[in-house]
Amino acid sequence: MDTIQNLEQEAINAAIKSNWDGAISENEKIIKKDKKNVDAFLRLGFAYLQKGKIAKAKESYRKAKKLQPGNHLIEENLERIKILESKKVKQLSPTSLDPYAFLDVPGKTKTVVLVNCGQKITLAGLTVGQEIFLIPKKRRIEIRTKNKDYIGCLPDDISKRLTIFIKAGSVFSSYIKEANLKAVTVFLKEEKRGKRVSRYASFPINNKVNMVNINMEEIEGKEEEVEEISDNDLEKLAESLANEDKEYLPYGTDDREESEE
Repeated sequence: MDTIQNLEQEAINAAIKSNWDGAISENEKIIKKDKKNVDAFLRLGFAYLQKGKIAKAKESYRKAKKLQPGNHLIEENLERIKILESKKVKQLSPTSLDPYAFLDVPGKTKTVVLVNCGQKITLAGLTVGQEIFLIPKKRRIEIRTKNKDYIGCLPDDISKRLTIFIKAGSVFSSYIKEANLKAVTVFLKEEKRGKRVSRYASFPINNKVNMVNINMEEIEGKEEEVEEISDNDLEKLAESLANEDKEYLPYGTDDREESEE
């Protein structure tokens, strides 16, 4: 017979794998056994949001609030739902996520917390695993939704690095990893490495990569013997690419795209 502790672990494991149907099922089993389990209601509400079921998420968070008034997390999620309702959003677009989508590969992936986040209405509608898009500007890289809604910006150091790599022909994909009304964390992944930077890692290599559940041979095969690019070489590459732009693309950057959101 499943104990609540076992069910909680199953619910957490399902959420980690973005198996939202499984997470809903396990948390509902917990609530049948313990109708005052606040954590189960919180997990259930979150899972329903990821499935795009706003009304059911609201019901779960309201039940959690009755059990634990004043809980900041509950209030924040109810505020998120209120924002969505004010814009008459009745259904979020659920995201089908590969359980290995957030697998860290040294030099090829990076998890980043955005800066200068956008409006709450945009952040409220984000779901885990949602594909988002990198939009290079003159001094930064913005992150926007498929509908071009502004989410936030990459930090200056990552913006500068990826701008250079993108100009050199590299291609990157990006996905929402975590999101609330105040902060957004994204997962960046190299899809193609430009010829000019083929020997360099797209992202700074962290030797302390989390190796849990990762096959070492698989990781070693994906590293492709890349090396870290020095700041000096990065600056030289940026200068070289800028000179090529001046030679082959003789027009200036439109500063209007740098206007604030």
